[in-house]
Amino acid sequence: MPAKAGDKHRQSQTGPSGGKAVPPRAAKSVSKKRDEDVSTEGGEGVDEHVTARTLVKPPDQLELTEAELKEEFTRILTANNPHAPQNIVRYRFKKRAYRPVRYVDQMAVHFSLNGNMILKDSDEGRRQSVKLSAAAEKAPTAGTSEEAEIKDEESAGDTQAAGEKEAKEAGAAEVAEADEAEEPPPLRMKEQKLANQFNFIERATRTLDNPLRDRACQPEPTPCKDFSATANQWKIYDAYEEELQKMERSKEKEKPKAQIAKKEEDKKKGIKLTSLDLQSDDITKISKVAKIMERMVNQNIFDDIAQDFKYFEDASDEYRDQQGTLLPLWKFQYEKTKRLAVTAISWNPKYKDLFAVGYGSYDFMKQGQGMLLLYSMKNPSFPEYVFNSVSGIMCLDFHNDRPYLVAVGFYDGNVAIYNLKKATSQPSYKSSVKSGKHTEPVWQCSKTYSSQFLDVFEAHHMAVDSVSWNPYHLKVFISCSSDWTVKIWDHTVKTPMFVFDLNSAVGDVAWSPYSSTVFAAVTTDGKAHVFDLSINKYEALCTQLVVAKKKNKITHIQFNPVYPVVIIGDEQGHVTSLKLSPNLRKMPKAKKGQEVKKGPEVEIPKLDKLLNLVRDPEINGGK
Repeated sequence: MPAKAGDKHRQSQTGPSGGKAVPPRAAKSVSKKRDEDVSTEGGEGVDEHVTARTLVKPPDQLELTEAELKEEFTRILTANNPHAPQNIVRYRFKKRAYRPVRYVDQMAVHFSLNGNMILKDSDEGRRQSVKLSAAAEKAPTAGTSEEAEIKDEESAGDTQAAGEKEAKEAGAAEVAEADEAEEPPPLRMKEQKLANQFNFIERATRTLDNPLRDRACQPEPTPCKDFSATANQWKIYDAYEEELQKMERSKEKEKPKAQIAKKEEDKKKGIKLTSLDLQSDDITKISKVAKIMERMVNQNIFDDIAQDFKYFEDASDEYRDQQGTLLPLWKFQYEKTKRLAVTAISWNPKYKDLFAVGYGSYDFMKQGQGMLLLYSMKNPSFPEYVFNSVSGIMCLDFHNDRPYLVAVGFYDGNVAIYNLKKATSQPSYKSSVKSGKHTEPVWQCSKTYSSQFLDVFEAHHMAVDSVSWNPYHLKVFISCSSDWTVKIWDHTVKTPMFVFDLNSAVGDVAWSPYSSTVFAAVTTDGKAHVFDLSINKYEALCTQLVVAKKKNKITHIQFNPVYPVVIIGDEQGHVTSLKLSPNLRKMPKAKKGQEVKKGPEVEIPKLDKLLNLVRDPEINGGK
């Protein structure tokens, strides 16, 4: 039978039977030999290369079968933090969309300790250095005495250590003599490191993707200004015309003096010149007449569309089960705004057929020039007014009392006022750095509550693209966001009254001027949605594709204050006008002998009736 570990342990303490005790110095060699003989089966004198080795198992080791031992458990160790968020979404200006963040900071701090070291450049470090230098200057001899004392202490320490060493050697000799007379104490056996008895292979870990540097750690770029310009057809044409005018001026200067003298003599004689050189070609004298003629020509060209705009009503709405449609009318476009996006639309409060369109870019990495155009429904072929701007336009609005004034907010933070009465392309007023312009883009011009906000609503999970108050109900407003939702709010309640999911990012939303329950929204997939809460509180009455191109997106929508028309702007610089079918603009039916009531007296109770259905019971009980 092989010797047990306990027997060998006892043998190592007492030695062979009938023999002498093993001295302490030989204990190390005996324990080493014992470790080599632990795994042998035979006793003394047995060849360890011939006999089989037995594995020493701890008492708590599991008994596994061959199948369980051969089973592989593959694990890949990564440096990813399991508690790091994986659903962070940020706006990508390059892609013009919200995308998930791939690289998240994976560092997890398990232990942090503040040290007691002081920087030399800190205030405390300077004070300590001043104190030390002052002490060294006052007592220079103290340092030498201190050094001598330190050397004396070191020498005394050396002599003391030598004495302790000799005492230890003498004590060790006495102990050795005592050990020879008495039995040595039992030696503690070091815990043996058990060998790996399982099919476990530790593979090297690796990082799948090298983490990128966090952009938040990078410094902001230095401010710069782009002085380059794009060579377009109209710029080349203007440069060519300017060059021709210079050549004509130079030719006039080179005319013989004889001809000039002859003309002066003719003037003195009173002869009337009929030469074309004396005829004025100023277009301003015939501009009004030219506009009238242009509108007459357009009326003949777009006669069928004008007839539909005035008189056509879709009779098939009676068979659509309260569903409606949008009839396309005119498309307003200008050659110089092909690569600009429609960033703002506003109707004139006095002239109901006139509306202003602001052009810029929502791609904040590619900003350039902007334009302000004013179109009329009577002339879809060419804008009535054209204004150029150095920066892109982000918002605009007409003055309520003076409809000839237009306020414009730009991407570079400036604000300008254009006067349509003045025959100039420059604004009447424009802010500057000295007058205190904004440092960020101007999104919307309001004078009320400019100092601080009144309340905060946790409305959407992504960017809010538009907010609009109901024109009839003073407590109700609507908001739309890139998280695909449109929400209607009562500003006295923190939760939304109605929530609509449109399955795509919502670019703009607008209330209708003729009903407190009708609103329209446009989504980035090129569709327009028209809702009437009094008819259907869950779905849109009309969902129609307006922009067919995949690369084009709808940006804004506005209702005409008088006519049943909406105008929709897109990223290609086009503005499309569409007419609402009868189902989308239903009004209360007139009873016999009574007139149909209109205005806030009817629209406010109609919307309140819908809001009471979704308000909390506690609020209803309080009222």
